[in-house]
Amino acid sequence: MVELLLREGHDVSVIDDLSTGAIENLHAVRDHKRFKYVIDTMMNRQVLDELVAEVDVVFHFAAAVGVRLIVESPVRTIETNIKGTEQVLESANRERKKVIVASTSEVYGKGEKVPYSEDDDLILGPTIKGRWSYACSKAIDEFLALAYWKEKALPVVIVRLFNTVGPRQTGQYGMVIPTFVKQALLGHPITVFGDGKQSRCFCHVSDVVSVLNRLSQLPEAVGQIVNVGTNQEITMNQLAELVKEMTRSASSIAHIPYDQAYEEGFEDMRRRIPNVSKMLRLTNYVPQKGISDILRDVIAYHRQ
Repeated sequence: MVELLLREGHDVSVIDDLSTGAIENLHAVRDHKRFKYVIDTMMNRQVLDELVAEVDVVFHFAAAVGVRLIVESPVRTIETNIKGTEQVLESANRERKKVIVASTSEVYGKGEKVPYSEDDDLILGPTIKGRWSYACSKAIDEFLALAYWKEKALPVVIVRLFNTVGPRQTGQYGMVIPTFVKQALLGHPITVFGDGKQSRCFCHVSDVVSVLNRLSQLPEAVGQIVNVGTNQEITMNQLAELVKEMTRSASSIAHIPYDQAYEEGFEDMRRRIPNVSKMLRLTNYVPQKGISDILRDVIAYHRQ
């Protein structure tokens, strides 16, 4: 996102506590004359207020990330997502600045009607299942953002990101594509959780940021929730086989029960497919990279 905005001639500021990221990801732009970054938490109200006052649009991506982190650190997940979003919206409201709020396909929960549309009911699991805390916290973020729009006329756009992938993404927190690619390149077993018949739709990060950039400039997107992703579906078994083929790896494919991978009673969704008609209608943008392009980029990154 930073690189795209700089290419378009904007001044860009970033605040990041690097809790799940790496400063190396900014290597290509860190010395750019129109770029500045602050290593701090968005909970630092004074710093956040100063940065928000300087800009026209806020892209709010700060959140707990990845299934493994969510399961292992539920307090951090809930506090980061809810308190952090509240802080960002308060700062933006004081300065009357537009906010692009990154939500997630997780909010659709256990809904079985696919593809998922923005006005569908949300069906979450019981509170004793830790993974649903993430979905619930992001749903609260959406409610809060829309409340600021309806009550205070703060311009907000909510983007429900589906599986966004690409170079620089770490597998440390349960992201499946970098995990599969790294395992294949090292000759380790490619670990598929469950029976591998669950499916996802992966969208290249370059396509995602192009959509978000367009949405940030459209007055008609304000106050809207928009699915962002692609509807090209692939099962985890198919993904593992494709990674193995494209890396020319001799790795075996091993299936691991969810209870062993995460926690006892872990629940997963069989299919997660977005209805992207609103995204296409608003932005007139069709994602350019398919799953083979995505894997080619991620494999090249990890080999390098």
